[in-house]
Amino acid sequence: MSAGPWQIRPARESDLPALLEIYNHAVVNSVATFDLEPRTQAAGRAWLSAHTGRHPLAVAKLHGTVAGYASLSPYRPMPAYDSTAELSLYIHPDYRRQGLGRALAEHILEFARAEESLHLVVSVITASHAVSLALHDKLGFRRCGTLHEAGFKFGAYHDVVHLELRV
Repeated sequence: MSAGPWQIRPARESDLPALLEIYNHAVVNSVATFDLEPRTQAAGRAWLSAHTGRHPLAVAKLHGTVAGYASLSPYRPMPAYDSTAELSLYIHPDYRRQGLGRALAEHILEFARAEESLHLVVSVITASHAVSLALHDKLGFRRCGTLHEAGFKFGAYHDVVHLELRV
């Protein structure tokens, strides 16, 4: 699938180095994730292989380069949550503010809407990420609450905002 100048398609094993580069940049340089250590190749392979079926991982490529990705993951392990998925979205720093995040999110939400077993998509976003929160607002997500000082990273506590979208 294409949207804008990029190609959006399911992730492949060959994308893993670029996916890890994007994610690990966020680990080391931001509070977009509360992981404290970069993801290893082995952990990355397990993560990639877990994104199948109704929990896909989509990549966006621009001029042959993986520029970002979006995924749906199980929200919680208990069976009653099976119809809820969590959206994750990461964009390489060189490709931000070009509409790629919106295109990836719309792509993964289109999948979620077509997947009859999914009812709700949630996102958990660090409160300081105004751009990500604004994107989710534009996509129709509803803010459901803030957990204050829920994560500790870079010597400070950070709030997280929970958002939901019925699909």
